[in-house]
Amino acid sequence: MSIIIEQVVTARPALAAFLEAHHADMEDTAPPESRHALPFDRLLVPGVRLFAAFTEGRPVATGALASVDEEHEEVKSMRTDPAMRGRGLGRTMLDFLLADAAARGIRRVSLETGSMDFFAPARALYASAGFTECGPFGRYRPDPLSTFMTLALPAASVASDAAEVGTR
Repeated sequence: MSIIIEQVVTARPALAAFLEAHHADMEDTAPPESRHALPFDRLLVPGVRLFAAFTEGRPVATGALASVDEEHEEVKSMRTDPAMRGRGLGRTMLDFLLADAAARGIRRVSLETGSMDFFAPARALYASAGFTECGPFGRYRPDPLSTFMTLALPAASVASDAAEVGTR
């Protein structure tokens, strides 16, 4: 299976549908005020870098980086096609995002994910990449339905990994 990861800068119907399914997956996990996924149009604004992994022309994974401040970004919209889970796509996308951030001089990457069982695999993925729990950051406020995690980036050691993932 050949995977191509590319930055998305314009709207694409298939990708919009992929991310709408992401929102639908989370709809029953928490009330609206505790769901922080960005809608597709807000992933295409300045200060956000949206990436999608494609195989055979269809989106199979997404991830984005949103600016928190000059050297701090947030992982947003991590999603793997449910039919493709367990194949390492989430790890590939996360590694790609971290390499992209490090290559641009970002020193810290943080994220918010749910604290419910539905999000246990996501929390395990992030922990296995070195993320540790932290308090709310940016505009977030304490929420028992949220888990906040962060990772300090050693820019020089992570940036070289970006070349290992195919991009176009």
